[in-house]
Amino acid sequence: MIIDTHAHIGSMIGFNMTKEDVLYSMERYRIDFSLVSNIEGAEYDHQGKKLKKDCQTPQNEVFKRTLSFAREHPDKIGALPWMKPCSELPDEEFVRLIRDNRDIVYGIKLHPFHSPIAPDDDRMEPIYRLAAEYRLPIVSHTGGNEPASVKHLYLAAKKHPELNFVMVHMGLGTDNKEAIELIADLPNLYGDTTWVPLSSTLSALKRCGSEKILFGSDNPIDGRDTYLCNRQGDRSLYQEYFHELKALIPNSDYENIMFRNALRLFHIRIDHS
Repeated sequence: MIIDTHAHIGSMIGFNMTKEDVLYSMERYRIDFSLVSNIEGAEYDHQGKKLKKDCQTPQNEVFKRTLSFAREHPDKIGALPWMKPCSELPDEEFVRLIRDNRDIVYGIKLHPFHSPIAPDDDRMEPIYRLAAEYRLPIVSHTGGNEPASVKHLYLAAKKHPELNFVMVHMGLGTDNKEAIELIADLPNLYGDTTWVPLSSTLSALKRCGSEKILFGSDNPIDGRDTYLCNRQGDRSLYQEYFHELKALIPNSDYENIMFRNALRLFHIRIDHS
């Protein structure tokens, strides 16, 4: 079994990730379940410039589009609502959408690179209160700008021991060493493998234990064959996770990374009947 805890849909900021590509890739590369957020929740572009209002989608609409995909395929897709903390906080409708769809909502997605507010900023507290009420883990991008630095997510997790936090990328664009040390320091802080070299994941396993790392990919950011190759045709590092990693660690550790930790952390129930 493989659970991908970090997949996307949506068209925004130069990306076009379709529902069809997610489903195609899952079938072709034998992914059993994916947690999906919608990139149309981005508030700032790659250069840190705020997107014009007419280029943005309201938070509740972004959430509804994610829910629609998960509701169509509840045995394969789980929803992670993408928050827009620079311009919106959860309103009554957003809370209702969580309450009425709790069976397909598995966590809350933060992206402090595309919404540059640090996770430990006091403005995030209403989101954390909502997450605690519905027992939803916080899944956050790390890397690329100061608000998205790993230390801020660490401080948020330290401040909120009642919540579980997933450090996506473990510091994108870094050697991952700081992230690994921070993950090891807190019981409620986890890492994911998205664009993380296999060597760093092996280091994380030694330092943190296999119970603290989850498989994630950003699928289908490089197209429908993201699991196989990048846009230039070079072999994807995820092929190393599917094949080489298995021979390097005990099977119990491999299963923890590839699906057992996700089942436990997100309370995913997959019906194989």
